[in-house]
Parts: sequence; C-alpha cells; structure tokens
Amino acid sequence: MDALIDANVILDYITEREDPFRDGSKKVMELCARDRFRGYMAFHSLSIIWYFLRKRPVKERRFWLRSVCDILTVVGAEHEQVLEAIDNEAFEDFEDCLQDECAWNAGVRYIVTCNVKDFRQAKATVCNPDEFAALLEYPNLAPEWIK
Repeated sequence: MDALIDANVILDYITEREDPFRDGSKKVMELCARDRFRGYMAFHSLSIIWYFLRKRPVKERRFWLRSVCDILTVVGAEHEQVLEAIDNEAFEDFEDCLQDECAWNAGVRYIVTCNVKDFRQAKATVCNPDEFAALLEYPNLAPEWIK
C-alpha cells in the first residue's frame, strides 16, 4: 500500500498543532516510519513546510526537512501535469491539485490530508489521517469506498 501525505498532515506531525487530526497525523507518520506502507510527499510540500516553520531556527528547519525526507519519498509532477493542474477548474486550490498530480505521477493510490473536502475531484482515493491509520491497522473494518 502507498500514500501521498499532504503537507498539512506533515505539519501536524512536526508541530503537534491543535488540529482534529493531530493524533492521526502522528500515527500515519509513525506507521510509515515503521514501513507499514510506502509514504510519499509532493516536492513543493518542502517549501510549504520550510515557510510554515520560518520562525524556528534554520538548523531546526533543516533537521525537520531531513527527518521527513527520511520517512517519505519526495515525488514531483511532469511539466504537462503542472499545465493540466493550472487549467483544472475542478480544484479550487491549485496547491491541492498539484498534490493530486504528484500522487498520480508516482502511481500512488491514496492521498492523506486534513482537508478531504478540497480533494473531491482527485484521481486518488482521499482520506483523512484517522481513516488511513484505521485502514492500515484494521483493514477488514474499513468502509468499502476507502479500500
């Protein structure tokens, strides 16, 4: 099983910010670190994380980027896919569309995000961190749409 992890999940993991999916985000990252699934992240998520952590010392930001890259494989999208994302009016958020294109380019089946509603038009199956962690831990209990 494989999944592209959205930047918001990674940020929940790093910052432990108050978010309904904080615990699920941590669990997803820990399960990936323990090789329970193959985890990926979009190339542009690195700059999002770097910017979000901008008030932290540079050394700490580099530590977190390296740590995340030790857990997740970084993937990108081809030029034509980026153009497709630019023209894709089904996505209101361009960054989310890029996440979907990166997942598609890597052949990834799932996208794990805290903003499922923003991915209604995704090519991959989209679930929140709690749902994905449950799928990994209890696959027989997962709803059909997520399997």
